[in-house]
Amino acid sequence: MDPKIFVLMGFLVISFLLLSIAIGTPTVLLGPGGKLVFLFLALFVDVLGFASRRYLYVMTTFVQQKRRNLVLSAEEPYWLSSSEDSIVRRTKAGIVATAYISIPFYKSATEMTDDEKLEFSRQVSRLVGISADPIRFTAELYLMNKDAYIQELRDAINAEENEEAQLSQSSSTTEQLEIVRGKLAMWRNVMQGASSASSMELVSYAAISALGSKEYEAISLVQQKAREVISAIGATLGVTPSVIAGREILKFVEPEYLIPFSTVSAQMEKKTEEQVV
Repeated sequence: MDPKIFVLMGFLVISFLLLSIAIGTPTVLLGPGGKLVFLFLALFVDVLGFASRRYLYVMTTFVQQKRRNLVLSAEEPYWLSSSEDSIVRRTKAGIVATAYISIPFYKSATEMTDDEKLEFSRQVSRLVGISADPIRFTAELYLMNKDAYIQELRDAINAEENEEAQLSQSSSTTEQLEIVRGKLAMWRNVMQGASSASSMELVSYAAISALGSKEYEAISLVQQKAREVISAIGATLGVTPSVIAGREILKFVEPEYLIPFSTVSAQMEKKTEEQVV
């Protein structure tokens, strides 16, 4: 039976008890004000009972919040496989391994003609039937972590500045000095453009899972399925998909990899400095 029915019946029983107290108790004991209080409580419990039919999840959240322990998921955590090409999780049915396949697209819809858009839609429709196993196709937009790239630009600028200082002190020709200064100006412009605004990256991927009694069995099965899916996607779209491995796989399961903390903190510091100035 639906748990909501039991909750509604419980509220109705409480309301009946409160109403019985209000009606059956002598006025001498409760007084007119006491009877009104019990009648109001009975009416309030009735409202909660009928509201629980549609808003029980809200009430349950408030009750759990009072305990200061709100359980979002009772499932066991996942872990990265030893081969770093699958996400593994233990369930009641066994070990589930999930592989993520990157699908590169080299052309956006804004660059396609009407015929190309129609053909692309047909290709995507054919992807639905490439495998008998369930496959999740997703396009994900996330904030790029440009910290490593910006550090490379800083290193290049420092190297050019050192070379410029050395040429200025030596008896080098004006032509050599102008070449180095041109490179330095170029790297500074690239640095300014890279750090002035955040960059977004769009990743299209397919996720497929396999169930096994042991971890190695589940990983072997999911990688076999991934190779079959890669062949089917490559033949359908004319691209070269690949299995995502290493820390890149965490972009699809860890929220902090969608918006890297270091990048967000850098943006917050920059906005704070701009407000102070």
